[in-house]
Amino acid sequence: MTVLISTHRIELAGRLREALEKEGYRVDLVPAVEQLDLAPEPGLLLLTGEDDGDGEEWARAAHRQLGVPLFTSLPGGTGVARGKKLGAEQAFAPDPDPDEVALSAHRAMERRRLQRITGIVGRTEAMQEVLERVVQIAQVPSTVLITGESGTGKELVARGIHDLSPRRSRAFLAVNVAALSETLLESELFGHEKGAFTGAIDSRRGFFELAHKGSLFLDEIGEMPRATQTKLLRVLEQREFLRVGGEKPLQVDVRIIAATNRDLRTQVAEGEFRRDLYYRLNVLNIELPPLRERRADIPLLIEHFVGELSRRMDRPFPGINREAMEVLKAYDWPGNVRELRNLVESMVVLSPGREIGPADIPREIRSPQQADRRLLPVPVTGAAAGLRREAQEARAEAETDEGARAGGDRPLRPELEFVFRTLVEMRMDIDELRREFEAYREEAADRLEGVDEGWLLSSSPGVEVGVAPRGRRPGVDPVVEGAARGRTDASDGAMQEPDEVGGVPAQPDATEEEPAGREEGHVVFRPGMTMEELEEEAIRAVLRETDGNRRKAAESLGIGERTLYRKIKRYDIEQ
Repeated sequence: MTVLISTHRIELAGRLREALEKEGYRVDLVPAVEQLDLAPEPGLLLLTGEDDGDGEEWARAAHRQLGVPLFTSLPGGTGVARGKKLGAEQAFAPDPDPDEVALSAHRAMERRRLQRITGIVGRTEAMQEVLERVVQIAQVPSTVLITGESGTGKELVARGIHDLSPRRSRAFLAVNVAALSETLLESELFGHEKGAFTGAIDSRRGFFELAHKGSLFLDEIGEMPRATQTKLLRVLEQREFLRVGGEKPLQVDVRIIAATNRDLRTQVAEGEFRRDLYYRLNVLNIELPPLRERRADIPLLIEHFVGELSRRMDRPFPGINREAMEVLKAYDWPGNVRELRNLVESMVVLSPGREIGPADIPREIRSPQQADRRLLPVPVTGAAAGLRREAQEARAEAETDEGARAGGDRPLRPELEFVFRTLVEMRMDIDELRREFEAYREEAADRLEGVDEGWLLSSSPGVEVGVAPRGRRPGVDPVVEGAARGRTDASDGAMQEPDEVGGVPAQPDATEEEPAGREEGHVVFRPGMTMEELEEEAIRAVLRETDGNRRKAAESLGIGERTLYRKIKRYDIEQ
């Protein structure tokens, strides 16, 4: 490549020329901007000064005409600021160190070469840092871990590292770890011997052997099973491995470049990824920024994709107007560069024959909030329709309050909306349960109103459960004679008045097998009885009332027939 240096300051130009020629570059001195077209294969333009404000012409020639980075070393106290204003990739002081300029020029041209080789596009500071890091680490054989969201171009960076490295003449193999099962992954990585497993009719070399002296790219390394992680760790540490079913260790010289869109630190903390393997992979790290953090690169990416796809499909593309470009720059691009490229391809294929306007852009990109609202939260149907209306009303009030606090009418984010609606519906469910409980408690209070503290009525028709009042002797059984419902006495038809203690008059003593005065349908609780004994008495009483009809008895007790059968057998009631 050729470095072009303006001759505005001939002494400085001479010193810079000597430093760059030591680095092996061809240097041409250019006295006028018109002569830039004569330079063969320009790689960089270095502007040492300007006459009558012609710096803008040199900058336009560098960016549009030549397509090369612009370096400046302008005289005066504002030389650096002036260079940045002209769009210089790097602006030096009026009297820079020639060796420093030569080193910076070398890195800049390496970044340009990397972009041409891999197709990586970007002039933002974040992408320049990524490219600079690739250039720095490409020359060493250390393991590299590339992190970033899906669609940010991790494989392009991996290929760039290989293409700039001394291994570029050797193989570069890429393996998607997530696409292979655990048993198949081990065979694909390390190979297998003949007869190692069913179907292994011959020996086969794995990716490590095929990539010997080259580079192996392991994509989605966070999906690798724990057993395979252990074997990969041994390869990284010992540079040897065994084929599946093999007995002889094989030596290998492979540079590992791993990539993942997961947070490996979190996986290590959760025990899903080996800690020692993580530190062995993370010797050198490159983190790719998502597209939403480098929006200034979106027009460059669109221009690059349009040119590439138009040539490949042989279809003209009228372009994108300013309003549509602003819409594309404002979108967050969750799919990153991959999503942008797919959109550009659809625009090239479906071009309306005029410039693309905002109306030609898909609705989910023009109005991402409405698109997200259709996805989150999940629509509520059926019995929860009423709750949905109440939740929508509560959400509307919350959005109004939030908009007032934020100084606008901004709605809730989809994730917060989903959480908010879930909480509101949970609150509605709790309120409904509370109302049902209150109604049940009021009903129970009505049923117990006027009943002596020693008596309760069962829910089974025709069966009354009595509890012996406090103060009674254990062997005496009181009989329900209308204390709860005002029923008349069976013998004389008169209402039986409660005694002074608050219970009913005591009846004559009777044996425990059949208390005197006890009527059919009455179940008596005596102090010392267990709940099982009381349950047995209730079942016996209901069976007597239903003449032994077990189905009716089960319905009267509110239990299933099978449950009643088990209890009959348990209490030996049939005997």
